[in-house]
Amino acid sequence: MQISETVALVTGGASGLGEATVRTLAAAGGRVVILDRPGSLGDGLAAELGERALFAPADVTSDGEVAAAVARAVERFGTVHVAVNCAGVGAAMRTVTKDGPMPLEIFKKVVEINLVGTFNVTRLAAAQMAKNEPNADGERGVVINTASAAAFDGQIGQAAYSASKGGVVGITLPIARDLASLGIRVMTIAPGTFDTPMLAMLPEPARQALAANIPFPSRLGRPQEFAALARHIVENAYLNGETIRLDGALRMPPR
Repeated sequence: MQISETVALVTGGASGLGEATVRTLAAAGGRVVILDRPGSLGDGLAAELGERALFAPADVTSDGEVAAAVARAVERFGTVHVAVNCAGVGAAMRTVTKDGPMPLEIFKKVVEINLVGTFNVTRLAAAQMAKNEPNADGERGVVINTASAAAFDGQIGQAAYSASKGGVVGITLPIARDLASLGIRVMTIAPGTFDTPMLAMLPEPARQALAANIPFPSRLGRPQEFAALARHIVENAYLNGETIRLDGALRMPPR
C-alpha cells in the first residue's frame, strides 16, 4: 500500500509515538487523522501540517466518539485505509502494597484504555476499510497496534500494563484471521524503552540508567524509529498477523 494514496487514523496522535507516526505518514504524502483526547495538542499539530491533517478529538474507549472520528475522516478525506493505535496509559503499582491490594479500578482502567480501546478503534476503522476498493494486492486496509516489551517481560508493578499489552499481542493473529477475507492486515509493534514525553520527565541519571540496560544500541528508542517501522508495515503487503519487538534486544529485568 502506497502511503501517498492512503488516509491514516492515528490514535494518541498528538504526542510521542503517535505524533512521530503522524509526521512520518504526512511527510510521505499521506493524509492523517489525529485522534487524541480533547485538550491535547492535536489541534496545533493539525494546523501545522495543513490541509493533509485533521484533528478528531475522541476517547478511544467510547463507541460513539470513535465512530464520529471515523465519520469525520470519511467526510474530509473519503475513507480510512490505515489505523495506527498508539493511545495508551501506564500504571505502576504492586498487586499488594503496604496499604493493601491494588485498587481494582486502576487495573480495569489500564486494560480498558490499552486493550479495549485498541479493539474499539480496530473494529470501527476496519468496518470502514472493508468498504474500500481493493488495490492491486487485494488490500483494503492495514491496522497497526502498539503493545510493549512489557507484554513479555513485565516488571514489578506492571501487572495491569503487562496484562493490557499482552492482550494486544494476543488479539493480533485472531483479528488478522478475522479480517483476512476483507483484505485487511493486522500487525503489532512491541516497543522497548522509548524517548517519549513520559520518560522526558525523568531526571537525566534515571534516563541514562534505562539506556544502559539496552544491549545495542545502548540508548532509548527514538519515536521516529517506531514511525519508520509503522510506515514499512503499511508498505509491505506480506506482513500480517505478527508482533514485532522494537527494543534493541532489551529483555526487561524484574525492576
